[in-house]
Amino acid sequence: MTHKPITKVGIISKRNLLEIPKNLALLKQLTKYLKAKKVEIFYDNNCHKIYTDAKGYKKEEILRTVDMAITLGGDGTILKTARSISKHKVLLFPVNLGNLGFLTETNPDKIFETLDLVFDDKYVIDKRSLLRATLYRKNKKVCTYLALNDAVINQGSFARLITIDLEINGRRVVKFKADGVIVATPTGSTAHSLSAGGPIVHPGIEGLIITPICPSSLSMRSIVVPGTRQITITIDTQRRNEDLSTIGLTIDGQDPCMLKFGDQVKVRRSKRYLYIIRTKNRYYKMLRQKLNWGDV
Repeated sequence: MTHKPITKVGIISKRNLLEIPKNLALLKQLTKYLKAKKVEIFYDNNCHKIYTDAKGYKKEEILRTVDMAITLGGDGTILKTARSISKHKVLLFPVNLGNLGFLTETNPDKIFETLDLVFDDKYVIDKRSLLRATLYRKNKKVCTYLALNDAVINQGSFARLITIDLEINGRRVVKFKADGVIVATPTGSTAHSLSAGGPIVHPGIEGLIITPICPSSLSMRSIVVPGTRQITITIDTQRRNEDLSTIGLTIDGQDPCMLKFGDQVKVRRSKRYLYIIRTKNRYYKMLRQKLNWGDV
């Protein structure tokens, strides 16, 4: 399959990452490489601190403009980038400068070898679903977020169970008590959901995973539903002191938002996707190496 030519490339870096000399050297090598490929380079505001003669762009501006965005960081950098994705189809080329690197495509020692394959059109596109989570309070929309991994509702500083009312497509499913609940994409099935006892779901499956966190009933287990469904979670717990007994919504482990009694969080699959460049099919290898899947 022939892909669209790559003529505009953005570089998105984790904050303060370039303060490390080896990472700064990598950025300079990458700039030299891309200039030799005669592509237009768009630096984010972190890289702009190094290349002050070039214009610095916000992450959202880069993702609306370029054909390919190179992320320098780890999985967290990818998660932040995914939450800023627009309707414009941009390819993501993630370079692992972090720890786990479960979602990344390559490491610094192989970056240019891998980029050669990309510019020779020898790659495939790994299409990843995104979640859209919207908070409603008294039937009014408060905020909405995109998530690559998950939307998580959990208790705050007090070790008390919260009561959650779950609906799917407007139909009541169950009311249960737990420390919280996770709604995850297949990509996020290997993150918080897996730690809470959820299944591993291949990213090629367009489903949504609902995983209770430490439920009071042994019968409450994780469930996978079609990606076309809308999940509504209602907070049915009223606490005397909301400042001390907070209940929170977090998106991909970030963007915390405090919830109140009666709040509804509606989660569905977004119409937007994240498109990651792959030069090899590494999914099962990643499960073995990064998560020790099947290790005996």
